[in-house]
Amino acid sequence: MNPIIETLTGMDALSDQVVTMDLLISAKSGVRNYAMAVTESGTPEIKEMLTRHLVEALDLHEQISAYMVEKGWYHAWDTNEQISLDLNNINTALNLPTL
Repeated sequence: MNPIIETLTGMDALSDQVVTMDLLISAKSGVRNYAMAVTESGTPEIKEMLTRHLVEALDLHEQISAYMVEKGWYHAWDTNEQISLDLNNINTALNLPTL
């Protein structure tokens, strides 16, 4: 989207939020994949390496989620607030002018 239009419609912050949420979802997927790989590893060396990667993936997930909480984009411990935020984002997306 054009940066000028993003600013005029208020979509610049929402775009950042969407990108960050996609990154968080990818980080969660990475954590799950590394955890599964650790349990399937065949040698102690591979298991140790995958465990290090798992810890790094967990750290990345924590950094992303903390950033989103700081920005007010993620309310993992308050489902009502998260649902309200999600509904607001849905309404914003539905009310975007078509170009």
